[in-house]
Amino acid sequence: MQERVKSIDCIRGIAILAVILIHTTTRTLEAGGFDIVGFPFTLFLNQIARFAVPIFFIISGFVLEISSGEEMSYWSYVKRRFSKIFIPYVFWSLIYYYLVYNNNHDSLFEVFLTGNASYQLYFIPALLVFYLTFPLLHKLFEKIKSSVLLIVTSLTGLILLCVNYYIKFFDLGESINVMILAYTFFILGIVAAKNKNWIDSFVNKFKLFIAVPAGLTGLYVFWEGRSRYLLTDNYLSYYSSWRPSIFVYSILIGLTFYYIFEHTRLKDSFISRFSKHSFFVFFIHVAVLEVFWKYVGNNIFNITESFFGKIVFDPIFFFVIAMTSFLLAKYIHKIPKVHKLLG
Repeated sequence: MQERVKSIDCIRGIAILAVILIHTTTRTLEAGGFDIVGFPFTLFLNQIARFAVPIFFIISGFVLEISSGEEMSYWSYVKRRFSKIFIPYVFWSLIYYYLVYNNNHDSLFEVFLTGNASYQLYFIPALLVFYLTFPLLHKLFEKIKSSVLLIVTSLTGLILLCVNYYIKFFDLGESINVMILAYTFFILGIVAAKNKNWIDSFVNKFKLFIAVPAGLTGLYVFWEGRSRYLLTDNYLSYYSSWRPSIFVYSILIGLTFYYIFEHTRLKDSFISRFSKHSFFVFFIHVAVLEVFWKYVGNNIFNITESFFGKIVFDPIFFFVIAMTSFLLAKYIHKIPKVHKLLG
């Protein structure tokens, strides 16, 4: 088994921060009546963070593949890997179902299957399925050249994303939709792990030719989400992370972050410490957001909008939710073995 890749841990931390940014800016847009024209900065932040979930699937495939060297039975694998996500997922689903969003009309069984105990959990059922099938995928992909796998996966993934975004949004249920659209990112993570040395050399040599297009693609993602929403009046035009443009953006921004954290001292910075608690932060931040919004958030929103302008609130809101979640994670994780239950 290969040693832990610290740069990938850091990218996971960035992805979780991007998830928080999506959720805080979405709440701002909601408070502003979804006036995306009147809140351009909020929408901009919301859109440039849309790489978060696709990157999370890439990282999951990468980490499973990079650590698959040692032989173990399928059930040993399930106990070691699958349970790391499944147990916290069940625990936090119960917390959100009974304490945070207790007006949920679905049965507990349906909530576990769909991930709708809370909105940040929507993609976890699909990820759990990918984890369960990884040993089979690993053996299958050993017989297929990485270049062939990369081309076929990318093309089929792009086709599905184009159909879903430009023609008709899939309506097969959230979990199934995510499984169909996210499998490309998961497999790309597996391919990336198989070719880590080549990727390392590539990003080091062509870093500027990756970073600049990443930034430009991020701007395009913002423009696309805004313009298509104004054209179609469908909120999924900007809310969906499953778009061809985000496919390209996620890969480019992922490679950019990989270079930054693999070849600079930033991999030993604050984000490295944050990444150790990122999974717990992912689960708890929505509860923190709801408590903050209920007691002070809405008032602060009205005050900052009135006296300081619309551009001030989002950085404050994001910082408070992220730092509170991180500090909770840091100190709760001091309890022995609590991470096995809470993530």
